[in-house]
This record gives sequence, C-alpha cells and structure tokens, in this order.
Amino acid sequence: MGSLLPIGNESPKFAQLYVYDTYNEVQNRLKAFNFDGKNGRLDERIVQELIKMFDELNELVKLFRTARDKFETNGLMNLRMTLLGRQPNDGKQYDEPTSDEIGGLIVGDIGLSDSNRDIIIECKSEGLKRVTKLNPKFMALQYPILFSYGEDGYRPDLKWNQNYKGPKTKRQRVPMRAYIAYQIQEREPRLTMLLKGGRLFQQYLVNSYATVEEDRLDYIRQNQKNLRSEIYKGIYDAISRGDNDANNLGQKIVLSASYTRSPRYMINNYQDAMAICREYGHLDLFITFTCNVKWPEIIREFEKKSGYKPEDRPDIISRIFKMKFDDMLDFIKSGQPFGEVDASKFHKRFFFIIRLFSNFWFFF
Repeated sequence: MGSLLPIGNESPKFAQLYVYDTYNEVQNRLKAFNFDGKNGRLDERIVQELIKMFDELNELVKLFRTARDKFETNGLMNLRMTLLGRQPNDGKQYDEPTSDEIGGLIVGDIGLSDSNRDIIIECKSEGLKRVTKLNPKFMALQYPILFSYGEDGYRPDLKWNQNYKGPKTKRQRVPMRAYIAYQIQEREPRLTMLLKGGRLFQQYLVNSYATVEEDRLDYIRQNQKNLRSEIYKGIYDAISRGDNDANNLGQKIVLSASYTRSPRYMINNYQDAMAICREYGHLDLFITFTCNVKWPEIIREFEKKSGYKPEDRPDIISRIFKMKFDDMLDFIKSGQPFGEVDASKFHKRFFFIIRLFSNFWFFF
C-alpha cells in the first residue's frame, strides 16, 4: 500500500486514483493501462460505470472519497487514514460492511491507535508499506471487482458455524485454507462474483495459494520449539550435502517433514520408497496420471455454464481430476487389472503409492 497522494510530479496510481485529481479520474485510469498508446481496446464508458458502481456500493471506496473531500475543502496535508484490522462483532462477518466499522481519518499523530494489523496510509510517503495477509480487507483492497462491496475476508479469530458437522481444529477457529476452500465452492441457484472473474479469478487463486503457504511458513517460524526442532543441529544436513565449512553449520529455521515439498519431506518419501523396494523388489509400473480438459465429464459441466472456458474454472478441473484419480486407485486396488497387490497401506498384503514429482509408483 502506498500513500494517499503521489510524490512530486508522478502520476496517480492504485488507491491514489480515488483521491488525487478525481476530476480527470477516467483519463488517469485509462492512462495507467494505456501508457504506451498500444492498448486501444479500453472502453471509457465501462470505466465510468465501474467508478459509479464503486462509489455507490464499496465502503472502502467511500472512505477514500471522504479523504478526497477533506483534501479538496481543507487541504489538510497531515491527514492519515487507518483501516482497522479487527472488527468489533463476529456476528457481522457475512453482512455488508459500513464505513464506520472499516476505519477513519486521523489528523496529526496516530498515537496509540496504531496496531500491527491495522493499515495506516500516510498522506505522502515514498515506497510501499506491506499489508499483512491477516487483515480482513486484504483481498478486498487487491480485488475490488471481485469483492465489490468491500466485504471482509479471512481473519485469525473467525469461528466455525454452530451447525458445522465436519472436522474442526483444536483452537475452534477456521484455518485460512478452509476459508478459501469455502469461498470457491459453487452455491446454487447463483454463482458468486468471485467464480465469474475469469483470468482475475485465476490470479486470485494463485494469490490465495501463496498466502496459505506463507501462513504455514509463518507458523513453522514462530513455533520452532513446539515442533521439536532442537533435535536438528544442522550437522547431518551439512554432511549429506558435503558442506565442510564449519561457519555454515548451526540451527536456523527448520522445515519439518510435515511441510509438503520441503527437503525433509522429499527425503522421507524417498527413504520410504527405497525401504519398500528392498522388501518387495523393484516396481512393476511407473504411472503418470494427467488431466485432459476434453474429458466428457468436463465438457458436460461446461455445457451448463455458457461463456466459460476450462482455464476460467480451474476449481472444476481439479475436482474432476481428483475424482477420476481416486477412481483409478480404487480400480487398481481391486485386483482386476493386475491381480492382487503386494504392498498397500490399507491391507496386510498391500500396494504402496508415493507421490514424487506428480508420478505414482505401484508395487505388485
């Protein structure tokens, strides 16, 4: 997040477009995407209608417009804006937000109102300020079209619904991964704006994945003692990679084997696979299972959704892939195609699968 006003003679960008030189806002927005004169497909009328929609519906935009009014009338150059990181009432999670619950304008020193999860926007400042992923307005600020009301996103103290019957965490709070999975589910009779985002929805999914991974890494970083990382001194790791420099030894942040795709995760899977090979011999099949967007199940699903392309709904593609993958595993384990399996985690004489680089090994 940058400042409310641009520095020097710079053109306004991002949130500054809501505050600075709003009389020419349409042209400023078009210029931001057509600075080289090569993008001639931008429609000025669509931009005008989007600005009108945000001014009427989006509470975040209304807060920025309030800052604009203050600058135009009083010229307050020490004005700051704060976006609150904690909401006062959990019961209003799914209600439309109001401006007084989001934040406010402060003249002069912020003082004790500052919080590590609040977003403090200065009047003029160089550089960008990092916005924590735990702020409830994190996604609404980045994707105003997908969250047109400026509604809340994930926050750490979000509670489970009282009627929820599925597995819950020990803390009785909704984890970030579960919240995002809930957001991208289809709910009849209508689809949410999020699922209609096209390429913007793809970008949202990538951003959400990176946010979840960052949250997992933050937990590991902050809970090293609880993860029993004191048993890792770095000596065995250094020997395994041939490091003879004692200055490089020591304990830093340890990624446990439970973190998917970490070095210890890969080594553990490799050692498990070699142990199975020593017991049952070399593998018989090495199968790579891939997805085809021309599968009849995928084509049939998109026939119900006119205007969509397979790349617009990666959630549907991944779900169908998972169902067909599970069906393939059940078919192999049934013994019909290759006979009884010799190794499995589910029977005494069983079959074993290890997932490395999207490949699957089978032992019979």
